[in-house]
Amino acid sequence: MIPQDFVDQLLSRVDIVDVVDRYVPLKKAGQNYLACCPFHKEKSPSFTVSPSKQFYHCFGCGAHGSAIGFVMEYQGLGFVDAVTMLAEGIGLRVPNERVANPEASRKAREKKLSLEQMTQLASDYYRRELKSAPTAVAYCKGRGLSGEIAARYGLGYAPDGWQNLENVFPQYQDDKLVEAGLVIHAEDSGRRYDRFRDRLMFPIRNQRGAIIGFGGRVLGKGEPKYLNSPETPLFEKGRELYGLYEARQAIRDKNRVLVVEGYMDVVALAQFGVQYAVATLGTATTGEHVRKLLRHADQVYFCFDGDNAGLKAAWRALENSLPQLVDGKALNFLFLPKEHDPDSYVREFGAEAFEQLLEEQSLPLSVYFTRELCREINLSTPEGKADLIRQASPLLAQIAAPALAFIIKKRLAELAGVEVDEFDMLTTGKKPAERKGRREYRLPQESHRQINTPMIKKLIKWLLMNPAWAGDVRLPDSIALSDELACFAMLAERVQEHDQPPNTAQLMEGLRGTPYEGLVDSVLQQAMQDPDEFADPSADDRQLFQDGNAKLLKMLRSAQLDRLKLKDQHEGLTPEEKTLLGELLRDLFSPSA
Repeated sequence: MIPQDFVDQLLSRVDIVDVVDRYVPLKKAGQNYLACCPFHKEKSPSFTVSPSKQFYHCFGCGAHGSAIGFVMEYQGLGFVDAVTMLAEGIGLRVPNERVANPEASRKAREKKLSLEQMTQLASDYYRRELKSAPTAVAYCKGRGLSGEIAARYGLGYAPDGWQNLENVFPQYQDDKLVEAGLVIHAEDSGRRYDRFRDRLMFPIRNQRGAIIGFGGRVLGKGEPKYLNSPETPLFEKGRELYGLYEARQAIRDKNRVLVVEGYMDVVALAQFGVQYAVATLGTATTGEHVRKLLRHADQVYFCFDGDNAGLKAAWRALENSLPQLVDGKALNFLFLPKEHDPDSYVREFGAEAFEQLLEEQSLPLSVYFTRELCREINLSTPEGKADLIRQASPLLAQIAAPALAFIIKKRLAELAGVEVDEFDMLTTGKKPAERKGRREYRLPQESHRQINTPMIKKLIKWLLMNPAWAGDVRLPDSIALSDELACFAMLAERVQEHDQPPNTAQLMEGLRGTPYEGLVDSVLQQAMQDPDEFADPSADDRQLFQDGNAKLLKMLRSAQLDRLKLKDQHEGLTPEEKTLLGELLRDLFSPSA
């Protein structure tokens, strides 16, 4: 867990304009900067970056956030990785409250950087060797690959021979070469030799673009056909996807990502214009793969061969996907004809035919899930229906998306010939809740529903965009606040805790992971429809904020007075409540009220 004061420090030292400009060229436009949004297609720029607020907002698609949020969205990183990436860029060490040994953590980071330097040097060497390797060049041309695509994916060639990397690393006995997966140390003989020999090399990058491993394809006869780097401090097969770094922009443009099984599939599809493909690295699709993919796109397509191995891999991908599913995002499964893989299909029929097949023949996860469960079950018998319920139970329990889970459950209940409540009871063991006639709807005892909610949301928005105004907020201590009012009070208190008011980005990041995050995000989405919101406020704006606070305070006191009067009539008041009632009445009839 990263301490909040470090996040505040980081955001005070990085400039969001510099951060965004590394990825998206910005142009000055008055007080702010503009660009075409990197998160959706547009012809005229509506993506605005505010240096004073250290915040970005797209008035086209609604994307918004701090420098951390931008890196998370653009690079597809989690919060910790995005913070680490930004911190390393300005020489800050990220503290971790869970790290028991900071020195060991520092050494581990230094080792990773050293290994990354080694894999980069090896990749540079392989790329140089490809230019003078006729067999490898002929192979690439035979597969229809252009020099441009080879350069984009950094293809290279590992020459035949046992110790070619000795030309790159004079300290060939350095154990880090073994740790990086570049060299093999034979324990029995003590001999060292290059892991990759006479292979077309595919460098594997992480989401920062650093090379963390390689895949090597044999050019002639030989086994294995593909040889991957081993697990290393840099490289975990279950977490990484080949081609994701190169495909990021195309994935954003299409809002879809295609998962295939091989390096050559990815490269060949890109050559023909399908540039949003990635590949798993010689392992089954894992939950971490799916989580990463869903951060990048709303539509994920898995493409498998139609043979038994492909069917088995697809079902394994589905099982590992269930705990990662999110309502509003979709997983789909495409099975190619048995004689084809993505590489051969796109070369024979072209990109347009491949994408048409993808859109028309792929199965949504819900359809594939139901089809496979029922494939070998005789639903015409009670025994078959009972078997369907038995097989479905553990899988349904894993689905993380509640709406999708209910819809799948409803369909399976229909196939099993039972009501969905009965299906629930059979799969979970829980009895359906009893229906007790008319439902009751009660507001909380301390409800402030009568307060003007749109007005409170406007005050929240003003405070978010101008944290220095928190000193104008006055809310009675005697009122238990909830919902939007509680959020407004919390924001004001957070600002007032700082010696210097935080900027919008710092204030927003302080809400990440709190119960108020969703509310504040929705307030910004609804309120920030006007580009003028990014302009510096005028004195009139500040006066409107102050007037709004005064009106809110008056409304709260009036509501509190009504509640106390009602309680006095029916239950009687405590001594403290009587004192408060007297104060409210005096305020109400004072000349300044």
